[in-house]
Amino acid sequence: MSTTAIAGPATAAETGATPSKKRALPYRTISWIVPVLLLLTWELLARTGVIAPNVLPAPSSVGTTAWHLTETGELPRHLWESLKRAAVGLFIGAGVGLVLGVLTGFSKLFEALIDRNIQIVRAIPFLAILPLVMVWFGVGESGRFFLVALGTLFPIYLNTVLGIRQVDPKLVEMGRVAGLSKLDIVRAIILPGALPSILLGLRLALTNAWLALVIAETVGAPAGIGFMATNAREFLQTDVIVLVIVLYALIGLTTDLIARALERRLLAWHPNYAPSGGRK
Repeated sequence: MSTTAIAGPATAAETGATPSKKRALPYRTISWIVPVLLLLTWELLARTGVIAPNVLPAPSSVGTTAWHLTETGELPRHLWESLKRAAVGLFIGAGVGLVLGVLTGFSKLFEALIDRNIQIVRAIPFLAILPLVMVWFGVGESGRFFLVALGTLFPIYLNTVLGIRQVDPKLVEMGRVAGLSKLDIVRAIILPGALPSILLGLRLALTNAWLALVIAETVGAPAGIGFMATNAREFLQTDVIVLVIVLYALIGLTTDLIARALERRLLAWHPNYAPSGGRK
């Protein structure tokens, strides 16, 4: 009696066919589609007269103004002054915030001495403290450095404390069992564990630096992007005002991209920041 074999469905390996892979959506490309569409819509509405030029000039008009100010050297000079103030203030504020955050994160005594005072100062709006800063420092550069440093101190401080406190105690205990000294535990376990939170604080501090600088440069500044906006307001130069807003947006985007690149480099060991990790 002969038997007949029942053949099952052929597999991809048997047929030699390559299994189809699910194509990933181009998220980075999609993220740029909406801004581009908004720019095109803005240009179209301005060109057709739906939006009056004195209310909101077309992007092409703003670009022409930027080119003209660049040729005259005015835009690079103001941009350099603002970048310098932001960098100096960020360096001071981030340094002080990091030191205070480390002290508070490791010591209950320093937390009792420092934390409540910082929370009180953090609740004061910039516009409320501005008159006092002008009395202290006048209209010179030191007052602007102080405001930027003050704005960048808080996110670095808060995220440093949070990062240190969120380190898994089991990892610390494992380090003690392995015979690591206190310094080695801090260097090999606590600081790497707190680094993602600290870098997040840096990203927030970069944003706060420009928010503080906007306020600082609108009062008595002889140069800078904020000075350009104040001067343009006096002469109803809406194209320059929009240019300043666009510059702030581009600078914020650029600094955030730099901070993200720094995260990927310093946190390459972290599964959520690795190229093949869960973070996209």
